[in-house]
Amino acid sequence: MGPAEEKPLNLDAPRVLVLNAAYEVLGLASVKRSVLLVLSGGAEMLSESGRFLHTPSTQIPVPSVIRLKRLVRRGPSRVPLNRRNVLRRDRYTCQYCGRQGGELTVDHVLPRSRGGKSTWENLVAACRACNLKKGDRTPEEAGMRLLRSPKVPRAPLFLSDLKEIPETWQPYLEALLR
Repeated sequence: MGPAEEKPLNLDAPRVLVLNAAYEVLGLASVKRSVLLVLSGGAEMLSESGRFLHTPSTQIPVPSVIRLKRLVRRGPSRVPLNRRNVLRRDRYTCQYCGRQGGELTVDHVLPRSRGGKSTWENLVAACRACNLKKGDRTPEEAGMRLLRSPKVPRAPLFLSDLKEIPETWQPYLEALLR
């Protein structure tokens, strides 16, 4: 690929930030879905990505941020509690030793055998070695410390899967990232 050439655009990749009519973050949409929403009048483009879809007769700008024209009502943001989301919240990092990636497990800070529940506040990502070392004890009993106290996630967890957050998204994400 030459310096002026861009990587081909994956139309099915979730790359467009979607807001509801009140500018609240709903999630991500694929390029294909977002362009269809804009062309059909169901959404407006708030920011362009700088990329284009080319047809024989026209160029269609690829959105970076779209806003739906109708209000999508959602209750309080409840992120489903599951293994993948615990790992996302903890940025795929062992909360005891700081090791990233590899084979991560989910550990109950207060073990289930002692009444520990499967809640956001009691689950953390842990590498296998740390999980085995901690065993059926609390971190204090095992002489281990948590890097961060586990909490219910505030920001949408899809953000943790992105290598970088586009600058055009920042104004819409500021309230979530505080």
